[in-house]
Amino acid sequence: MDEQTMKTLPHYLHKFSFFLSILIGFFTLHISSALAQKTSVMVLEIRDAINPQMARYVKLALEEAENIKADYILLNMNTYGGRLDNADEIVSALLKLKKPIWVFINNNAGSAGAWISIACDSIYMTEAATFGAATVVTGDGKAAPDKYQSYMRGKMRSTASAKGRDPQIAEAMVDERIEIEGITEAGKVLTFSTDEAIKNGYCEAKVKSISDILQRNQINNYKLITYKLSTIEKIVQFFLNPYISGILLLVILGGIYFEMQTPGIGFPLVAAILASLLYFVPYYITGLAANWELMLLIIGVLLLLVEIFIIPGFGFVGISGIALTIGALALMMLDNKGFDFQFITTTEIFNSLIAVALGTIGGTIFVFLAMPQLLRSKRFKQISLQSSMDKDEGYSANTYTEELLGKVGKAYTVLRPSGKIMIEETLYDAYTQGDYIDKDSEVVVISQEGTSLMVKRN
Repeated sequence: MDEQTMKTLPHYLHKFSFFLSILIGFFTLHISSALAQKTSVMVLEIRDAINPQMARYVKLALEEAENIKADYILLNMNTYGGRLDNADEIVSALLKLKKPIWVFINNNAGSAGAWISIACDSIYMTEAATFGAATVVTGDGKAAPDKYQSYMRGKMRSTASAKGRDPQIAEAMVDERIEIEGITEAGKVLTFSTDEAIKNGYCEAKVKSISDILQRNQINNYKLITYKLSTIEKIVQFFLNPYISGILLLVILGGIYFEMQTPGIGFPLVAAILASLLYFVPYYITGLAANWELMLLIIGVLLLLVEIFIIPGFGFVGISGIALTIGALALMMLDNKGFDFQFITTTEIFNSLIAVALGTIGGTIFVFLAMPQLLRSKRFKQISLQSSMDKDEGYSANTYTEELLGKVGKAYTVLRPSGKIMIEETLYDAYTQGDYIDKDSEVVVISQEGTSLMVKRN
């Protein structure tokens, strides 16, 4: 090696080591970043009946999965099924997703749950799990008419085909008439055990937990994100409880009554409006309260107001208002489609009627129990006369000394039920026995006591 080479060698070595250190640093940073980036798995807990609340939960969870760019979506399922229309919403949403969707059947996937499972890319089951029995039933548990079965058969077939599964097997989970040699015989709706599902291509593997599923798919560096409802959504779910709805009805009725008895107080009306919002909004945003049901309620309330303030007495208009109001309040708690109650269970109808009835009865009882407290309240004392005017203190009241019993006169003002009448050019305070009497109507005095006359229409 010559002298010139010896002089330039350290220079080249320095450049090479510098370049090598940069290269090593780059790869180290890249590898560290790759190791730190975990696979995100969004977990949806479908462990209750398939109903409007569950459909909304899944909708919100899938939106969140899109927002956080989750890599996988996993349904942790244990349900006996539920409503066909709500299952349809969930299946439609799952089929539109481009992300891998897995379902972990942790015990049961019956009826609507089976349909939702078939809509997933991969199905995993615990050892003792069952899967199938998707016959459509009515509210009393009996098989629905064939038009519903036909719809369900078609949906199961198309969903199975979309996911590369045998459509005839999916159809046999609905129709007991279908016979598949070696799988199911006529007269029995198909329900798979875990081993049977694996054998027939309706389950990828038998697993014990979600971590087993991820391990089988060679996903080791992951983070599970179990979707939970927000505080607002939890509040919405809370107010959908029929018994809470009953309490809100009590507040609505009580608030309206007290505001009518003591106009100007304000608080009872505010309480009634707030309770109305807490009652109506949760049912509306979850799709339970349809626009026509809200319109029915408004008409019922308007009829009641007309009966109270415009039409005398209490008759057809008032009864119609009560019927429409109670009917609308009960309908809002049910997930009926128009007047189709085919898939509404008797229990659901009973609970809604009980809630409305308890709210109405409770509101009435509340009025009678709370009225004495209201009369003693500080706010009520500010707007009402509390002192008495005793004779010992120099106060006196005018009484009608002349004999007026049987006298005929005219209503000087409207009597509803109290007002003024005129007899022989003289004005008198008068009241009826609860009847409404128009101005200028002819009346007759039927009782004369103290400072007011009791009259009736002549």
